[in-house]
Amino acid sequence: MSREDTIRRAKGFAADGRFLAELGKRVGVPTQSSIESSHKDLWYYLEHVIAPDFENLGCNVTIHPNPIEGGGPFLVAKRVEGPALPSIFCYGHGDVVPGMEGAWKDNLDPWSTTVLGDKIFGRGTADNKGQHTINMLALEAVIAARGKLGFNLTFLVEMAEETGSLGLREFCAANKDMLASDVLIASDGPRVAVDTPTMVLGVRGAMEFSLVADLRQEDHHSGNWGGILADPTVILAHALTTIMDRNGKILIDDWLPKNLPDYVRASLEGCPFDPGESADTPDDYWGEPGFTTAEKLCAWNSFDVLAMDVGDAKNPVNAIPKRAVMHCALRFVVGTDTDNVVPALRKHLDEQGFGMIHIEVPDHNPAYQASRHNPNLPWVQWAAHSVKTTLGRAPQVLPNGAGSLPNDIFCDLLGMPTIWVPHSYNSCGQHAPDEHLLMPLVKEGLEMMAGIFWDAGELSEGFERRLVQTDA
Repeated sequence: MSREDTIRRAKGFAADGRFLAELGKRVGVPTQSSIESSHKDLWYYLEHVIAPDFENLGCNVTIHPNPIEGGGPFLVAKRVEGPALPSIFCYGHGDVVPGMEGAWKDNLDPWSTTVLGDKIFGRGTADNKGQHTINMLALEAVIAARGKLGFNLTFLVEMAEETGSLGLREFCAANKDMLASDVLIASDGPRVAVDTPTMVLGVRGAMEFSLVADLRQEDHHSGNWGGILADPTVILAHALTTIMDRNGKILIDDWLPKNLPDYVRASLEGCPFDPGESADTPDDYWGEPGFTTAEKLCAWNSFDVLAMDVGDAKNPVNAIPKRAVMHCALRFVVGTDTDNVVPALRKHLDEQGFGMIHIEVPDHNPAYQASRHNPNLPWVQWAAHSVKTTLGRAPQVLPNGAGSLPNDIFCDLLGMPTIWVPHSYNSCGQHAPDEHLLMPLVKEGLEMMAGIFWDAGELSEGFERRLVQTDA
């Protein structure tokens, strides 16, 4: 069979019901890694749902416990066809966020797939069960057509991504030889626009912390004490205005990247941002002045308040609270001194007269480090050419995306360039009710990945396979 026949075969999985059948059995397992009672489902997904499919691909499959207590297990599937062949590393995560039963439109069941028009609803359809299902079926199509892949394959499936990839770094560090590969080609996250195939080469990092104003032992009546007791909520609000201005510009210089390579801005020139079906659009005035939307998302840092904890908003009482907490997050790009984020914040608060505010930092922080690659790398140019050959249009290549993944583990710890080819879009509803995947993107995803895996099987041994240096 030819390349074109193989791509046609892979795309056919979207029309003949094969993709929906595979996705349905995976969505049907409630792999909620943040819920302890669901941890048995994490093992079931690997042992009884995914492992047999990898074995059918001719892979040797092993399942490993997490080296950190409370973390989900890992599956490693390997198919070795020859020591001189290129080695491709694929990744997916089978865990999901809570199902949020009862909050979905028309009371849809999050643990089954429902097709309405071009949308496939169900928890994990977009993040990430649907995306690694596409890639596994593309591998199957190549093997069926060629009788082999023509390259060596290592496929890692983790079950703790939604809880910060707990234990992944330790597992990879202990198994470098088993996981060693030339390049990562995987899928997660959204395209920049529905009609724009996208390749993402890295991610923004993410770290969280809480600002705590804990002023006294108990609440006090706002009439009898109002005007003579400091309000912790007001104190946090004023502190916030010294961290970020009213238009979203970060005011702590030590929180910002130290450099911005020219190739980053050049690669983002003209990059679209498609909100999908969301009624919301970017606020042009918000964020770093003079930056485009793409630059704000992919080339700079952002700070957000995720939640506030003070009093009882549903049943407020006339009392001055004793304590208020502001839960915050910083997304950051390569060039940010993450070791100095919290010390810089402490210094800033003290200088601004907010010594009474404490900073609480969770374990395993930052949850994810930033990573980035130059679009001119040989593997990237090769993959972009493959996508263009398949779809007839070039992909948008991002040195790094706006979201966060454990990408630094793969590019820095395991030493491989990383190429993410997302099969979802910005309005997919991941981490929310009504999560869904678009069938047109499933079809294009099957085509793109079948083309990439076919082309990987035809690489010459002289191809420049190793990444010499990551961007810093």
